[in-house]
Amino acid sequence: MDAEMPAGAVVVVIDVIRAFTTAAVAFERGVTEIACARSVEVGRTLRQRYPDRLLVGETEGIKPADFDIGNSPMELSTAQLDGRALIQATTNGTLGLARCPDPAALLAMSARNVGATARWIASNHADAPRVILCTGRTAEDWACARYLGGLLDGSEPDRADLVAGILDGAAEHARAYARRPGAERVDLSDDLRYCCDVDRSAFAMVGDVREDQVVLTPVPC
Repeated sequence: MDAEMPAGAVVVVIDVIRAFTTAAVAFERGVTEIACARSVEVGRTLRQRYPDRLLVGETEGIKPADFDIGNSPMELSTAQLDGRALIQATTNGTLGLARCPDPAALLAMSARNVGATARWIASNHADAPRVILCTGRTAEDWACARYLGGLLDGSEPDRADLVAGILDGAAEHARAYARRPGAERVDLSDDLRYCCDVDRSAFAMVGDVREDQVVLTPVPC
């Protein structure tokens, strides 16, 4: 997340557990667009501007009291969302999108749409320089980055390796949460099966950079 973001590159921002898995499930449920905010404060400001939108996200893994839904693909999987637009604000994923002010293209990705993301890049920006940004330091984002790199290089990466990396990352998160006071711990068990469902979503999540938000829309691939 601290790396310099060069202008004019295709930038893929990865957050497997859980921001962009949550976003992918939202689009599967019929959401039309997601306005991604760099912070919960900006998310609240966007909610004032767009009061009909659901506000989704977390800070340090916990849903703020005034948010409608947490950063949970499981929660999104049962919500009534068809035709709705969302605002999403998370600690890492949406902040990562905000760090890319001048890309040739900007995409949000998790394991759920890694294949579609690779196909979108190959079809639209095959020869452009690429930057893959892992928003976390745990194993799942790095495993997803390696898997995407393999697809873009024309190899056939092993899906089992990607799932293993996601499970390793989930274990890292669990150990970190276990060190917190009870009220601040996050249980990822219900969300994990969504995070491990590789290529469930047949769309890239393409970002449009605006002044105070990045607007994601699904593009079938």
